Formats: sequence, structure tokens, C-alpha cells
Amino acid sequence: MTQQGVRWTSEQVLALAPDEASRKAGSRLGTAGPWSESGCDDAGAVWGLCKGSGSKPYRTVIDTSGPGYKCSCPSRKFPCKHAIGLLLLWSTDEQPMPAGAAPDWAEQWLKGRRARAKGPDQSPTERDVALVDGEAARRRWEKRADRISTGATELEQRLADLLSGGLAAAERPGYGLWEETAARMVDAQAPGLAARVRELGALPNSGPGWPTRLLEECALLHLLDRAWLGRAGLPDALAATVRSRVGAPTAPQDPAIRDNWQVLAQYDTVDAKLTTRRIWLYGKKSGRSALVLDFGAAGRAPGIALPVGQTVDADLTPYRGRLRAALGERYTTPSEPDAPPPGVTATEAVERYGRALLNDPWLDAYPVTLTGVIPTPPNNDETNWQLTDIKQELALPITQNAAARPALWRLMALSEGAPTTIFGECGHRGFTPLAAWPEDTKKLVPLT
Repeated sequence: MTQQGVRWTSEQVLALAPDEASRKAGSRLGTAGPWSESGCDDAGAVWGLCKGSGSKPYRTVIDTSGPGYKCSCPSRKFPCKHAIGLLLLWSTDEQPMPAGAAPDWAEQWLKGRRARAKGPDQSPTERDVALVDGEAARRRWEKRADRISTGATELEQRLADLLSGGLAAAERPGYGLWEETAARMVDAQAPGLAARVRELGALPNSGPGWPTRLLEECALLHLLDRAWLGRAGLPDALAATVRSRVGAPTAPQDPAIRDNWQVLAQYDTVDAKLTTRRIWLYGKKSGRSALVLDFGAAGRAPGIALPVGQTVDADLTPYRGRLRAALGERYTTPSEPDAPPPGVTATEAVERYGRALLNDPWLDAYPVTLTGVIPTPPNNDETNWQLTDIKQELALPITQNAAARPALWRLMALSEGAPTTIFGECGHRGFTPLAAWPEDTKKLVPLT
């Protein structure tokens, strides 16, 4: 993420913070006072000892070429406030950080990290072992595929029982079909199916129209079951999508793309077991949209964090048939983007989402940049906010989400009643705004 001899600005450092509290705490540590034995080298390593509440200082080391962070503090945030403070200290010109060799405790972590990034050199014997391991992996996959097929068949029977008995059965107090069925899908090594079953369990009594939503989700789950069981007859790209949707392991398969990727949005969703981070990117040269996913255990932030509103020169490796991509090497410090991605009308946004469903019928949201739309609050006859396209005399509903209501009022204030450029996710429930560009500055403003 950094070139030799090039240090980041304080804005670039603070953009890496996982939340506002970390930004404030890190800023307080961005001075020389709490630090000792700090230093850096030409390879992009930064290290230092930070005085804390205990008797021993916290050891903090950063590989800015990744970036990667390591700190002995107990924080579950990534990067922690000590890493942010150390980067701020490193980036300032007031007191240059001394260059030299990293201490042993920092060098040990740096060597291990760089060795993993480089990958091992394989001797002929090691290649033979790799072939054997590949055959073993194939057998393990075949066993797992059989388990998933058994789970999908059982799930089909349970869906049939639910529909034959009527959706009203799902409304009964203490109705334990969902969690029991989800547990069976976990046993079948199909976490994707388990997650969709748990989503079904949250729909009964979830508000007006829940039977319709439940029927829709049951139909999509049935489609996924049948696609998995008949995957041998599917095109390669769709088969890869099905494999990913049921939760089977997948790997990036398309060639890596190096581009200047605009970071349009980054937000986390949390459940009892997992924190999922979604990062939307747009390639300025390739014109491609990409979704980077990262995960953290319950209570822990995911490891990847990119500065929203800036551009990153990096490699992305797409997954076949999917918007998702794996983030690879980052080459330079983030820079400010010059303009929003090319925008479309509300009609074109819906058409793009419809075409995307041909390759992935289970796609909940498609990234779209809308131009010339005005956020409109509900009136007496409406329940939803809308994005009104004046030229087309068309309104695109905004997804219902009580938590997002403050962001909607903020979006309305940014637009000042004038047509605005807005980035978000277009799906079958409507449009979810994630970022906007006010007409006076054209600088991205996150809404998440």
C-alpha cells in the first residue's frame, strides 16, 4: 500500500480506523509522548512501544506494504488505537521517526508475514507431496458434496411439509423447525443453506406481508436445492455460483485485475457467530464493480479495512460468475478519486439488476450509481422513502430499514432538494443508499 520513502497523510491513516471511537483514541496516541523505541525501515515496517495502563508497554508493529498490524493490547478492533496512533506518529513531519533495524519481537512477526506472502519454494519432492494432497482434497470434497446433497434432499422434504401444512404453521409459538433444520444443514456441511434457513425463521410475524416474503424465500431456497442436486447439468459459471451459495469452499478463478479501485462503501453486519464486512469497489480503468468480503469471529472486527472515498491501486481476483473478488497486493498509498463512477437512471438500475439475476438468481443486491435522483420522504399515502427520477417521472423505493432512517434524513439534507448522485445496492426490496456526492463538492459522503 505504500512505496518506499512515501509516507501517508493523516487522513489516509484515519480512514483505516474501524469506527469513530478508534479514530479519536488513535488521534490522542499520534504524538511522541506515549511512545518509546519507535522506528521504521525502507521495507515499509513501523514499530514502537506504547505506554498503557499496565506495567509493560504494548508492542505494536505494522507492515505498511499490506497493510498488516500486530499489537499486544487486548483490543478486538483491527487496526487498534495503538496501530492508528503509531501510523499517525510515523506520518508526521514534525519529528521524523528514526530508521533502522526492527527489534527481535517485531522482526519475528515481519519475517513470518512476508514469508507467507511470498509462498514456499517447492522442491520436486514437495511437488509430489502436493499431488498426493490434491488427490486427498478431491476425495474430501466428494464426501462433503455427498453430505450436502443429503442435506439438500432433507431440506426439500421439510419445505414440502411446511407448504402442504400451510404457512400459518410457521406462526405457532415455539415452532422449532427453523433452528432444528439449520442445525441439520450445519451437520451436512452446508453453511449457506443453514444461513438461509435461519433467515426464514426470522420472517414469521415480522410485519405486514410476512407470508408473502416467507413464500418468496421458500421458493428461492427450493431453487437453490434443486440447482445443487442438478449441478452436473449447469453451465460452469452458474454451477460455481450454486456451489458458493450453499456454502461450499470456492476460490477465485478469473485472472487478477490491477486497477485504481474506488472504495465506494464499507459496512459490517453482525450475527451471533460472525461479523461480515462488505466493501464495494469500482475500477476506474476496467469499469468493473467488485465486492470484497471479509469475516471476523463474533465480537472481532474483520481484518480488511479500506479508506472509503479514496482510490486504491491494487490487484483484485474475481470469483467466476460472481461480483465477489479477492483483494490482492496493494501498490501505493490511497489517493482521492476525481469523480463518481458513471451513473444510470432508475430504469437502467432495475434493468441491470434483472440481467445480473440471470447469472445468480439468489442475488439480493446489485451495485448501482444513480444520477439525477432526489430523496423523497413518505407522504400521507406512502410508507417508504423513494428516490425520484424527475426526468423519467419514476420513483425507486428505498428499502425499509429503521436503522437507516437517520442516514436518509442526512441524504436529504445533502441533496437540498436537488438531483443528486447516489451509490447503493439495488435489489428486489428496493434501493439501499450507501454513499452520495453533493453537487457542490463532488466528494463522496458515506451513509453507513
